[in-house]
Amino acid sequence: MPRPRQAAASLAALALCTVVALAACGGSSKPSYCSSVSNLESSIKAIPSTNIVQSGLNGLESALSKVQSAAQTAINDAKSEFPNETTALKTSVDALSTSVKNAVSSPTPATIAEIPAQASAVVTAVESFQSATKSKCS
Repeated sequence: MPRPRQAAASLAALALCTVVALAACGGSSKPSYCSSVSNLESSIKAIPSTNIVQSGLNGLESALSKVQSAAQTAINDAKSEFPNETTALKTSVDALSTSVKNAVSSPTPATIAEIPAQASAVVTAVESFQSATKSKCS
């Protein structure tokens, strides 16, 4: 069953990598959450360099823990100004984390099949969050 795991991990990484095309935030005259959004983007950009195909689901789980940490910081920093977007981000990251943990502990086709859809939901939530913060972070 290594092939389905590698395929799912690759699909998840590919979905998360689409965030790379989004605009980054940051700068001293900008709200503090701008650097958090930028750090979130960087954590997602780092996923392909973890060589998930070689390291499998454990590598994806490790990379995802960095995304979770960056997402939580961004959520904490921006939730008062962007409650809808931060809630969606938290929900999607938590769901992806659960799917990856389930796939690591019980790598069945069903548990692995959840990962790409959950990764896509994270991408959508991050895009929405970055779009909402863009006017204050550009």
